[in-house]
Amino acid sequence: MRIGEVAAQAGVSVRALRYYEQQDLLHSTRNPGGQRQYPAGAVERVRLIQQLYSMGLPSRTIREVLPFADSGEASPELLELLAAERDRLDRQMTDLRNVRHRLHDCITEARNHDGTGT
Repeated sequence: MRIGEVAAQAGVSVRALRYYEQQDLLHSTRNPGGQRQYPAGAVERVRLIQQLYSMGLPSRTIREVLPFADSGEASPELLELLAAERDRLDRQMTDLRNVRHRLHDCITEARNHDGTGT
């Protein structure tokens, strides 16, 4: 697949694909005309990379996780890294719930103060 096809199907920019290659997260070959060619699984790989980035993982961590996604095998070090990331996500979710509760309380107080009560 050519770079534009992968980008369109994965819903990312061509620039993002080039960045993923620079970060050693995605690999391509070059055709005789010098254009990038991606393997059939590239779209799914890009979607996985996007999900991992959306979780807040940095490129270096994603680089370590991708082989596990391919093989299903994880070293003790990778399991430790994944557990640490899970714990970080748990803390973020707790923080977000707390902020949501504060926001809800502010809205409730404002509505009660102006008499709408709704």
